Parts: sequence; C-alpha cells; structure tokens
Amino acid sequence: MGNKNELLQKIEEGYGKFSKGQKKLADFIREYYDKAAFLTAAKMGEEVGVSESTVVRFATALGYNGYPEFQKALGELVRTKLNSIQRMEVTYGRISQGEILASVLQSDIEKIKMTMESIDHSVFELAVDTILNAKSIYIIGIRSCAPLASFLGFYLNLICPDVKLVNTNSSSEIFEQIIRVGEQDVVIGISFPRYSMRTLKALEFASNRKAKVITLTDSVHSPMTIYSSCNLIARSDMASIVDSLVAPLSVVNALVVALCMKKQEEVITTLETLEQIWDEYQVYSKDELNMVGDKVELTMKMKTGEDDE
Repeated sequence: MGNKNELLQKIEEGYGKFSKGQKKLADFIREYYDKAAFLTAAKMGEEVGVSESTVVRFATALGYNGYPEFQKALGELVRTKLNSIQRMEVTYGRISQGEILASVLQSDIEKIKMTMESIDHSVFELAVDTILNAKSIYIIGIRSCAPLASFLGFYLNLICPDVKLVNTNSSSEIFEQIIRVGEQDVVIGISFPRYSMRTLKALEFASNRKAKVITLTDSVHSPMTIYSSCNLIARSDMASIVDSLVAPLSVVNALVVALCMKKQEEVITTLETLEQIWDEYQVYSKDELNMVGDKVELTMKMKTGEDDE
C-alpha cells in the first residue's frame, strides 16, 4: 500500500461514511485532482455544487487542520503525477469486472458530449477551408495518435490531390519528409497527453516556414497550440491506462464529411475511377471462393462475365 497517495487513501477509507456533498467532493478530486489543486475552497464548492463550508469541513473530516493543509496534499498528489496503474486504481478501483465495459463506453459518450458542447464552429470551418486551399497537406501523429493520423490520411487522400502522411519513426525522418513545406501548405498535428515533443518541433518548423498549422489536441492549454493558427479541441482525458481517442476520431470524421461535401464532384469522380481500377485489377469481390468436391477453388470472373476455367 506504500505506493498509494496519502490523500487518496484517506478518501478511500472514509468514502462509506461521507455525506452526499462530501462524496461529490471526493469524486471530483479523484477525477480532476490536477484542476482541484489550484482552486480556493469557495471555487471548489462552486465547481462541485456544495457550499464553501462543506469543502472546509471535508478537509477536516479527512484529518487535515484546515483547507490550506488539504490543498498542499492536493498539490503533492499532482506533483507525484500518478502513474498509469495508480490512475486505474483511482478511476476503476471501486468497479466490478462486469461494470468495466459500460463504464468505459459511458466515459467515451461523455467525452463526445463535452467535445460537442465546447468545440468552436468557426475554428472548424477555418480548418476545412485551410485544408481545401492548401497545395500540400502533411499529417503528423505519433504513437497512440498514429492511428488517427493514418485514418485522416486515408480519407484525405481520396479528397485532396497531395496528401503526405508523415512517417514518424525518428525525429530526423520527420524533418526529411517535411523539408519542402512552404506557405501554401498545411501541416495537421495530432497530439494528446502525453504530448509529443517530436510533433511540437515539427509544428514549430512548419510555422517558421510560414505554413498553415492545424492542431487536433485536448485543451487550449496544450503546448501544441503554440504554433497553430487553428486549434480543434477534442476531449480525451480518461484517467486510466489508455487515453480515449473516440472524441478526436469523431472530429476527424466530421472534417472528412465536411470536406467531401465541399468537393462532391471530385470525390465522386475519384471513387468512380477507383471502382474501375478495382474492377480491372480484380482488387475486390470479383473473386469468388467455390467448393469443388472437397477442394476450395478460386474463380475469377472476367469482364465478359464468363467464369475463368
């Protein structure tokens, strides 16, 4: 038990005996301890929906001499920056195995709702127009953000003429790939905590080259916004071993749909061309697997419609 933070331990041990208001405070601290550390007693009461005196009584109920001492313990909690396993204990420690699926899915739903309420529509429109008017589009996302970058890259490639998904295995490789970036181009950087220094440096380089920079990140306080003229904010803060990227993916989907609507004719032409290519080179489903006796044979229908003997 030695590795468990003292404040969290006190909250856990006393939870059963807490009043309704104190339970609310305990839940708030568990989820937003980094924010709670900077709040006055009055402000914390306001955030949680209880009185200032309830907050002060909560501090003494936990065994602290007063609010300042309690706040110091909160600061300690932030400084020790809970590791992933401890974060899981904080969030899911009181959940049975059967509740995990519902709990995680519910958490993702909340993230999408929060994103929907807080995203700036004019910034979203600006991002769409910036991408439409760019000569080249570079997309950068590292580690757990790589699937988001790859997904966005796949669809933008069907919509826009020059899309480069930056391969991010090493710092030097990133700069080799974006070396020609210029003021007619756009660089889309995707980064969520823990923020990637490599992505940040690439955005700095792009900004110095006068390229447009769009970021997809989790907060206006994210370091990624330093070099960006256009910040798409999507909530990702799941206090567990994995960060939820469901809301960011929804924003990526919205970007793709908005771009498709603006470039309908080009997209239709591209898809028609692809259908013809797939047909001609038998990439998809003109192949059939047939059982012949006890053997499986592959039959390819040629363009005449006749079976290939």
